[in-house]
Amino acid sequence: MLDGLLRQSADQGKLRKVAVGLTAEKLRDDLDALALREPQLASALTRVGYPEARIRAPGFETLLRTIVGQQVSVASAASVWNKLETELGAGFTPACLLERDFDTLRACGLSRQKQGYARSLCELVAAGELDLHHLPADDEEAIALLTRIKGIGRWSAEIYLLFAEGRPDIWPAGDLAVQEGVKRLLDLEERPLENATRRLAESWSPQRGAMAIFTWHFYANPAL
Repeated sequence: MLDGLLRQSADQGKLRKVAVGLTAEKLRDDLDALALREPQLASALTRVGYPEARIRAPGFETLLRTIVGQQVSVASAASVWNKLETELGAGFTPACLLERDFDTLRACGLSRQKQGYARSLCELVAAGELDLHHLPADDEEAIALLTRIKGIGRWSAEIYLLFAEGRPDIWPAGDLAVQEGVKRLLDLEERPLENATRRLAESWSPQRGAMAIFTWHFYANPAL
């Protein structure tokens, strides 16, 4: 599934997989293919154009950033992350965080709850129970593994797989902006709930990832 979305790179004599994500070119190709069988998408592409790529680095730092950013503003999340990096050092490992006590992490801005989530992530990675560079190829299996992390629900797992691994058929149907984007795109009377949003996208497989990114782009367009 990820063939063509991964490149091989040398790392001290070993080969490791590095996700390159849904590039702008890949998004364009997938959306063009979808537009051939979805006239409303073709019309929308004419009006708002193609979305930009959304690519994140694979690994525990991206998931830790997700935890840090939960229920706070972008500015607040950035402030906490900068304090963490100052305390733990650039390129810190899961072990670095696990070595810090509650008060030290609290001073960085992590609440008790978020510390629990962060430790859950780091403990799973440090113990070798979660290898973020070799997740199962099956999307549902990968989601099930990621949601073992405290504080990481299905939506967060899907976003990670979409942005950090560039998996082309991920469809975060529980996302409110995706639901609203689908409503506007298909000219529905009401915003569909998660199950309905999932059903509506069945015909867009195996390119639902590109459609998800387009729904965000379409929803956020100020001209609409």
